Amino acid sequence: MIISVASGKGGTGKTTVATNMALSMEGGCTLLDCDVEEPNVHLFLHPVIERRETVTTFIPAVDDSRCTWCRKCADICRFRAIAVVGQKVLVFPELCHSCGGCQVICPEQAIGEGLRELGVVEWGEGAGVPVVQGRIRVGEAMAPPLIRKVRAAAKSDGTVIIDAPPGTSCPVIAAMRGVDFVLLVTEPTPFGLHDLELAVGAVRLLDIPCGLVINRADMGDDRVRQYARREQLPVLLEIPFDRRIAETYSRGRMIVEELPEWKEKFRDLFRRIEERVEAAPKGRTEQ
Repeated sequence: MIISVASGKGGTGKTTVATNMALSMEGGCTLLDCDVEEPNVHLFLHPVIERRETVTTFIPAVDDSRCTWCRKCADICRFRAIAVVGQKVLVFPELCHSCGGCQVICPEQAIGEGLRELGVVEWGEGAGVPVVQGRIRVGEAMAPPLIRKVRAAAKSDGTVIIDAPPGTSCPVIAAMRGVDFVLLVTEPTPFGLHDLELAVGAVRLLDIPCGLVINRADMGDDRVRQYARREQLPVLLEIPFDRRIAETYSRGRMIVEELPEWKEKFRDLFRRIEERVEAAPKGRTEQ
C-alpha cells in the first residue's frame, strides 16, 4: 500500500504526521521524502545515507553539421525550449520538459541526447525506518522527474509513506498519482481551509480515496470540520495545539517517542486508512 501525506499549504504538519506514522508501524514501511525542493524528514529520523545517485534528464543536443534548420523541432516544442534563428538552433535547457519529441521528429537525425542534472536521490535508514529522499539541484525548476525517481526507488512489496510537497502544483501531483490513499493534513484556519479545498479538488480529479488529519485542532474555528462533513471527508485524526507536542517538534524529536501514548494513536490512524483502502473501488490511477 502507498500512502501520500499531502496538504494544500506548507506548515500544516505533513512531515510530523508522515514520520510519526512511519515510526509507529508494527510491520515497518519505507518513507519517501518527495519534497525535493526542501526535504526535511532527515531532521527527525537522522538517516545514515548509504547510497547516492545523480539523476539526469534528456535535453536536445543539436548537431549543426546535420541540421537543415527546417524548424520542425521548434514547431513541436510546446514549451519553447528550442528556437531556430537564421542558421542557428538555440536550446534553452531550463524550459525543456524532456519529452523527446524534437528528437523523434527531426528528419535529419540531427538531435542527440544531451543530459541535464536534476539532483540526487539518497538511500539510508534512520530510527529503523528505510528512507529515500530527493534533493533537487539549486536553481532547477523541474521537480516532477526527480520525484518520480524517488518513488521508483521504493520496494513494491511493502507499505510506502510519501511525504509530499506542499501546494497543488505539478510536484504534488507527481507525489500523489497512482497511490492507494491520500492523507491530507490541514489546520482549522481560513488559510488552511482555502488550501484544503484546492487539495481535495486535485485528489478527486485523480480519483484517489482520501481522509483528513486536523493539526492544532483546538485553535481557529470549526469551518474545516463543517467542510469535511459537507464533502463527506473522514477526519481520521485530530492533533491538539499542545505545548508538549510543539516543544518536541521544535527539538527535532519524535512525538511517539517523547509522548508514548501517541504511538497507538498513529497506529490507529494507519488502521483506519487500511480499512478505507480495502473498502474503496479497485483500480488506481497509473503513475
